[in-house]
Amino acid sequence: MGKPVGPVLRMSDDVDAIVAAIVDDNPDQDIKVVDRGAYTRVSGESELRVTRESIERHLGRDFEMRQLEGIMSAFAGRIDVTSEEVTWRLKTDTEPPGPGAHATAETMEEPA
Repeated sequence: MGKPVGPVLRMSDDVDAIVAAIVDDNPDQDIKVVDRGAYTRVSGESELRVTRESIERHLGRDFEMRQLEGIMSAFAGRIDVTSEEVTWRLKTDTEPPGPGAHATAETMEEPA
């Protein structure tokens, strides 16, 4: 995987459903899931997204996207968050910073 993007999720009751929703929302991607016990790293190539609808379908209950921020301890790539979906993607050099600039993080190495 060249430049992976995606979340690092703290362990919680919702992690399995969120991972399943990410896999469902990215059918053309080879999603890598690494469970480290205390956290789970989910990564894909260039861009990953997850929708509120998919998370709710897997959880079987309502979910607000801001709840995801509470269990996401880190992420690789650039993140865009709306009330309906979260997208992690590579930052392009042509994107100008501006009002409402999005958070970015460098790709983190796996601990040995």
